[in-house]
Amino acid sequence: MEYSYLRELDEFFCAQFADYVRIAAIRGYSMPEMLTVGQDGNITRKDSKHMRLVYQKDWAELLAQFKEGLADTEFTFGFSFPSLSDRIRDPFRKQTFAKLLPAVLKRYDETAESVGKKLALEPKIWQGIVKGKLYPEKNTVMAVALVCHMQMADVNNLLLVLGLELKPDSVRDIVFEYLIMQKVFNAEMRDRCLAEYRIDTIPIRREEEPAEEGTA
Repeated sequence: MEYSYLRELDEFFCAQFADYVRIAAIRGYSMPEMLTVGQDGNITRKDSKHMRLVYQKDWAELLAQFKEGLADTEFTFGFSFPSLSDRIRDPFRKQTFAKLLPAVLKRYDETAESVGKKLALEPKIWQGIVKGKLYPEKNTVMAVALVCHMQMADVNNLLLVLGLELKPDSVRDIVFEYLIMQKVFNAEMRDRCLAEYRIDTIPIRREEEPAEEGTA
């Protein structure tokens, strides 16, 4: 069965994904002519975005081939330890992830406790993040954003205080961006989109998984 939102995800992915080395390596990919001659005779170079799959005539077939070789290689731990200098500076910083998080969650009628129950993280890890003793990695921020049904502005703000950003050459980041922008928050639809691109490192607790004891 073909789902319209998966087709829309594919189209979005082809328009945004910008790992040109991986794109050009797809069998059957046709390298576009990047140099053009203007009416004045000057030679100009097209923007590299013209190498994206959306500009390929057979983009759907090329994407299907690309997907066959996908594996989620962007594994990171759900958290990292702040450096000594960060631990010294954080109390004096106007914004840190831990300081920004409560206000962001409140906008979505969530609390640290309610969100913790929806994440596939050990309670002590989540509590460490909430208290600012640990920093969340990008995959954890993504999980929080998806279970809270966040808007992109809040996602970007949470990433920014961590020195992180969504990257156009990351399969995971592009799919996540689609989910947020198109508000694909239904668990079944969300998980089907993630599975379509073989993304399984975002720590969201599935309904069939029991919450970690003591999650808060």
